[in-house]
Amino acid sequence: MSTTPKMPANAKRSLHHVLAPAKLNLFLHIIARRTDGYHELESVFTLIDWCDVLHFELSDTPQISRIDLTSSLPQEDLIIKAARLLQKAAQTTLGATISIEKHIPAQAGMGGGSSDAASTLLALNQLWGLHWPVKALLPLGLQLGADVPFFLLGRNAFAQGIGEQLTPIVVPKAHFLVLKPKAGLDTKSIFSDPLLQRATKTVTISDFAEAVLDFGHNDLQAVAEKLCPEMNRAMDWIKSLGLRPKMTGSGSAVFAKVDPNFVLPKAPEDWQMKICSNLEIHPLIEWISLDD
Repeated sequence: MSTTPKMPANAKRSLHHVLAPAKLNLFLHIIARRTDGYHELESVFTLIDWCDVLHFELSDTPQISRIDLTSSLPQEDLIIKAARLLQKAAQTTLGATISIEKHIPAQAGMGGGSSDAASTLLALNQLWGLHWPVKALLPLGLQLGADVPFFLLGRNAFAQGIGEQLTPIVVPKAHFLVLKPKAGLDTKSIFSDPLLQRATKTVTISDFAEAVLDFGHNDLQAVAEKLCPEMNRAMDWIKSLGLRPKMTGSGSAVFAKVDPNFVLPKAPEDWQMKICSNLEIHPLIEWISLDD
């Protein structure tokens, strides 16, 4: 798909308060290791209301730039890569200045960078007047990372393959205590560890449909606990509250289901902590559903 769109006179020049929600892996099973080094997995992703916030200003020149309103990000992060990838694929001469309020912790396993990339693709698809169907954005998302297609899909999902084979599912409404210790985890280090278990039995949706919030485990957890002792302390602290913690994704964040009236205690040390609710649909679902 190509050709630079002709912007109508009344076209929007900016998009503000564009949300990029985090996700939790309710379970994450490693099924096998492929010959190309990637891992076959099965997981349930659920969106949560811990969000980054992005703002987009249209540029009539091809320049892509980013302004960090909170913490500093790497110069070539997934936001910039997503914008340039879409710009090249669309062969557009338009650009954008993208400002970001970063709230989702890094190296947490919560998909913050992937979600930012997906929201960037969705927002620039609107701002540049491309109006591509979401199926045209999905291959770009997969080039950026295995989690990006999930955020483009915009619904909770059962993930298979390397995470790109997505089946939308209904996840019951729930509240979670989500805690990210100061230390992070590197995804590559976990997946390359020889102690990682890579032969969990496959499941089907019918296996967990009645109890998805309590189903399964995270096969990465044993390796993660070895690589990140601080995550062990986070797990133990949540257990001391009478809760059952799990690791999410391949980062150091842990979470536990809580009652709606759960009172958030004071976070130990300088850990990041939040009571989150899961979302039925992505906050940008109107941009996704319009692109069928």
